Amino acid sequence: MKKIALILISMSGLSAMSQEIMTPELLWKLGRISPLGISNDNKNIIYKVSTPSIDENKSNSKYYSIPINGGKASELKEYTSLISDKNKSSDGKWTVSHKEVKINNTLGKDYYPTLDKSDVLIYDGLDYRHWDTYNNGNHNHVIITDDKNKEIDIMKNEPFDSPQKPFGGDEDYIWSPDGSKVIYVSKKKEKTAYAISTNTDLYEYNLKSGITENLTKSNSGYDVAPQFSPNSDLSWLQMKRDGYEADKNDIIVRHKGTDINLTSNWDGTVDSFTWSNDGRKVYFLAPINGTKQLFEVNFPGLTKIAIRVKQITEGQFDINQIIGFHEEKVLVTRSDMNHANEIFSYNLNKKDWKQLTNINTEIYNNLSLPKIEKRIVKTTDGKDMLVWVILPPNFDAKKKYPTLLYCQGGPQGALSQFYSFRWNFQVMASQGYIVVAPNRRGMPGHGVSWNEEISKDWGGQAMDDYLSAIDDISQENYVDKTRLGAVGASYGGYSVFYLAGIHKNRFKTFIAHAGIFNTQSMYGTTEEVFFTNWDMGGAYWEKNNSLTQKAYNEFNPINLVNNWNTPIFIIQGAKDYRVPVGQSQEAFQAAQLKGIKSRFMLFPEENHWILKPQNGLVWQHEFFKWLKETL
Repeated sequence: MKKIALILISMSGLSAMSQEIMTPELLWKLGRISPLGISNDNKNIIYKVSTPSIDENKSNSKYYSIPINGGKASELKEYTSLISDKNKSSDGKWTVSHKEVKINNTLGKDYYPTLDKSDVLIYDGLDYRHWDTYNNGNHNHVIITDDKNKEIDIMKNEPFDSPQKPFGGDEDYIWSPDGSKVIYVSKKKEKTAYAISTNTDLYEYNLKSGITENLTKSNSGYDVAPQFSPNSDLSWLQMKRDGYEADKNDIIVRHKGTDINLTSNWDGTVDSFTWSNDGRKVYFLAPINGTKQLFEVNFPGLTKIAIRVKQITEGQFDINQIIGFHEEKVLVTRSDMNHANEIFSYNLNKKDWKQLTNINTEIYNNLSLPKIEKRIVKTTDGKDMLVWVILPPNFDAKKKYPTLLYCQGGPQGALSQFYSFRWNFQVMASQGYIVVAPNRRGMPGHGVSWNEEISKDWGGQAMDDYLSAIDDISQENYVDKTRLGAVGASYGGYSVFYLAGIHKNRFKTFIAHAGIFNTQSMYGTTEEVFFTNWDMGGAYWEKNNSLTQKAYNEFNPINLVNNWNTPIFIIQGAKDYRVPVGQSQEAFQAAQLKGIKSRFMLFPEENHWILKPQNGLVWQHEFFKWLKETL
């Protein structure tokens, strides 16, 4: 019997070892879920699944319905009649939408109509390009349409945008509960004033009078995400400081003429929020300790009842979207480093979870998954830093593994339990690499102070935090200290360029995607100047400003190139206007002229991200090809 048991155990081990691992090809077969809402009869959740097609080099979408308490999903050919149309006024007489309207002259043929074949752009102010598009004089405008298809542009002749560019959608405008007004988000600044400001406001258009009123003119930072409570109180997200895109984000409620900040005394920042059905609570999502969780805050109105924020969920996962509520359950999307988003329900009374969709479950069930560990590392200034360590499938502590330091972008981006389709820790670990992902200075979820310490100090404590993390994990016997690499994008790319000049031979290879290499030329070419103004402390010509001089000199990677001696792979999208292509070109040219093994991969039609399926696969293959060559 003992012999049989040993054979069974052995076979079980072989079965586990024979399971697949996540590969780039498999990653690009996963479905990507987008919830659309709860059906009008409150019985089903309606959602979309987009699946990349490598052959067609695009994503194809299908629509589904699944019972709100779980069950079999059904494909839908048409879904719009199943969920309420939030763009229709309460009396059903009007709809609200948006479209691009030509406002400004920017093209050569705008000024010279007879030269209609000219290919010229002419500007007399900044905001001439944004994200991946040049300004052609068109602006997004909110349009209301009556039941006879008569359109009214409620922003007529205004050189401003609503929805906001580049990512705003119909969440940027809403009807008042009585259908008499439209509230919309806009940054009513243009040209250079637009490029240096984050001062978006909420505007109210009165259908009867045609008059528009600025509802948030007293606040100088972001005012976004308008919602009405079940009791008809306007609420929104607000940042206080103009020019600071990563300021603390608070929930504001305008109640009986008074603005109440529900999260002012809470040491965190809000991602998104929604009201409970009874209007007594607001539920919101926020980063916390390397994850994103669900919180609630009570709404006391103008009573003397204390406002209290309470964390509702906890665990090694991210909650990414609140879909809605049903009875005692909240419906959300959830992910972790081993699983892409699926729809879950969470019972607020019983405190238990139920997974409702299984878009990719079959694929994951056939995989050997990496192990995700949480590690606490002491920083050089004596603080505790959370570090995620992702171990390869079938990890064996007796072996030695090459190890990658992952440098997060932002620089204020949360390093949580996200599931990226490019910087995918599951794929990296499955190719045999340990991944070390530190929640270094500058990341939300560890208090407002920790989040703010990155600004004006890019090359300071955050770099020490990176080195503390990699030095700490390198003490483990299973880490091959002779095979360490550092990888990252955006500020993570900056981090790679900077570490290449200060790492003192810790690393054997580097990969930088869309990284800032020269802070001075970055200031002169990036489109959202408010970002560099805030994080660099100002302009490079401010010689009496010690913060800016540090940013453009001591913390400028280009000034450390004399120390470069390590192979480096540089990746860039040519239509990236946030971190323009010249940054990567300068870095590659420096590496080549210094005789350092280096490679440059340019995506002519991609922006700050890589979105096309075939481009994404090339990115993944070249990423691991470089690591095999150099690590």
